[in-house]
Amino acid sequence: MRWLVLAVVLAFVPAFAAETLSPEDTVKRYLGALKAGNFDQAYDLVSKAMRQGKDREVWVKEQKTGMSFADVKIFDFDVYPGKIEGDVAHVPNVLSSQDRFVNQLGLTEYELYTLVKEDGTWRVDMQVIVEPGDVTKWFPPKAKAPEGGSH
Repeated sequence: MRWLVLAVVLAFVPAFAAETLSPEDTVKRYLGALKAGNFDQAYDLVSKAMRQGKDREVWVKEQKTGMSFADVKIFDFDVYPGKIEGDVAHVPNVLSSQDRFVNQLGLTEYELYTLVKEDGTWRVDMQVIVEPGDVTKWFPPKAKAPEGGSH
């Protein structure tokens, strides 16, 4: 009987844990899911707007296809403390990745993720590349702007 109770409790832990993730932890899980090619997990971490009304199966298939076509490789990421204003958060991240079209040389990218709170849960809503002139606004002094600028 104790095992059954434990199994039932553990079944609800992931759903509860997802609801209590900070914006930074949400971005870490999202990027970790993308790096691992786990788009099914990433689906649960993105906003309704980012899903564009697509159900899980369609969205996951499109993400897999796009990442494969662009030959995207995520090597590493370093999420920095974000800024929360109500139900919107901005979380900076330094990404080390490479792809076939935009970042062929594998240059470090300074990103800014916008998250929104939906049903009490932080969800990734948008990502932009931070322009070199704005890096100091979002990143501590040790995070130098990448050589060659942003792309």
